[in-house]
Amino acid sequence: MIFTQGFIVVEDKNLKIAILSGKGGTGKTLVAVNLASVSDRSMYVDCDVEEPNGHLFFKPQNIEKELVHVKIPVIDKDLCSGCRKCVDFCKFNALAFIEDKPYIFENICHSCGGCTLVCPEKAIKEKDVSIGEVRRGISENVSVHSGIMNTGIASGVPIIKRLLEKKNVDKGIPVFIDCPPGNSCIVMESIQDADYCILVAEPTIFGAHNLALVYDLVKLFKKPHGVVLNKNLKGDNPIEKFCLEKNIPILIDIPFDQELGELNSNAKIAVRENSKYKKMFAALLERLMKEVQT
Repeated sequence: MIFTQGFIVVEDKNLKIAILSGKGGTGKTLVAVNLASVSDRSMYVDCDVEEPNGHLFFKPQNIEKELVHVKIPVIDKDLCSGCRKCVDFCKFNALAFIEDKPYIFENICHSCGGCTLVCPEKAIKEKDVSIGEVRRGISENVSVHSGIMNTGIASGVPIIKRLLEKKNVDKGIPVFIDCPPGNSCIVMESIQDADYCILVAEPTIFGAHNLALVYDLVKLFKKPHGVVLNKNLKGDNPIEKFCLEKNIPILIDIPFDQELGELNSNAKIAVRENSKYKKMFAALLERLMKEVQT
């Protein structure tokens, strides 16, 4: 393990930091893009495949695109005996018999492949269907990776798997994973290999409720974690109370700041625009590294 210029570099291993929030709009992407940018070299992965927006900040160059495919069953009706074992097996209700003919609802198929295994007549084959794409590019010191689902797709998990494949991760640099909001399956997929989780929250009663959702998730996955308190104002703070009760470290308190809000709303990376924000997120990065080492 090597410690260089404020960041841990693990030889042949990437330190993976996941940034989560209980809902959208708390500042999750703000934290992720600025942490990635303040690092000497880093990789930013936007796993919010339903509505990615990290690329709006980074504006990456030299973009490479790759389609992501899944396997969808195809039934040979001449071979099908109508036994309905495939229908009974499918827990997602993606298969049905309509007027004694098999029918596949492709939009809700989860591509598990089970129906092909249980079919006694070998009447079910598989075809490749595109569900979205991943995009990779460069923005100054950051390698930018993002995924986008096609409209109407049931699950973005295969796209996230592709984004986080080891072969697609540059060795020896930190990886900042901008997770989808909430605590659904795509969030679980985003954090399962993370070394540390940052939970971003707003200082409101609803913010505390949403923080509790992702707190329960990282506890379930037994991930070390800390909180970034964003848009903070003076007065009673339910987030601080929650963190005190649960013994969660608050990594940084980001005050309500009009200039920071304007930069963010204009899709500008604050640490590249103003030295005071570079200093602030560098301090967050330093605190994060101390937490990772403990």
